[in-house]
Amino acid sequence: MTRMIDVSHQITAGMTTYPGLPGPVIEDHMSFDASRDAYAAGTEFSIGRISMVANTGTYLDTPAHRYRDGADLADLELEKVAGLPGVVIDAPGRAVGPDAFAGVDVAGRAVLLRTGWDRHWRTEHYGAPDHPHLTGEGAKALAAAGAALVGIDAVNIDDTSPESGGARPAHSSLLADGIPVVEHLCLLDRLPATGFTFFAVPVKIRGLATFPVRAFAVVDD
Repeated sequence: MTRMIDVSHQITAGMTTYPGLPGPVIEDHMSFDASRDAYAAGTEFSIGRISMVANTGTYLDTPAHRYRDGADLADLELEKVAGLPGVVIDAPGRAVGPDAFAGVDVAGRAVLLRTGWDRHWRTEHYGAPDHPHLTGEGAKALAAAGAALVGIDAVNIDDTSPESGGARPAHSSLLADGIPVVEHLCLLDRLPATGFTFFAVPVKIRGLATFPVRAFAVVDD
């Protein structure tokens, strides 16, 4: 027996994902009423339109997000984002370093950092500078150990406080090694530590580096 657990946020019109970035605009391109003239009587369709920055909701970063010559969404191999054995790392502190996953087999796995910060989603505190993050040393350790993907249920995988000076060592290390990053996960408390398969597949778009995903886990009961 298996069950699916959705660990991605819903996208709604005007919502804030990352402080300072505009919310999505969701509207009709063609409404049901407007479509009636184009079809037979009783037949109608709706076509929607969404305008948004790529970093909206739960989204995945490819190397092109950090590096000019990095692989983008169209280059992303499905094996890197679908059907990955997963492991959840409990990380209740602010700075998640190598000690958090010492002794854990992360090779070839989607490593999901469960900080609990998703409880602040859609509040002003969600983007506060004291949010949990993966340290540069932690990112290097995960890359060296062969992690396939790294995700977090917080506003950013890096420290974004003024003290960071704008450095982004976690993004830099992971994306340099071709390891996708998924940010703004949620409900990781519903997942077991192991025994699940993770999926976070974005649209295949040439020229974009990040995009929302429907992240979910298939759990073996």
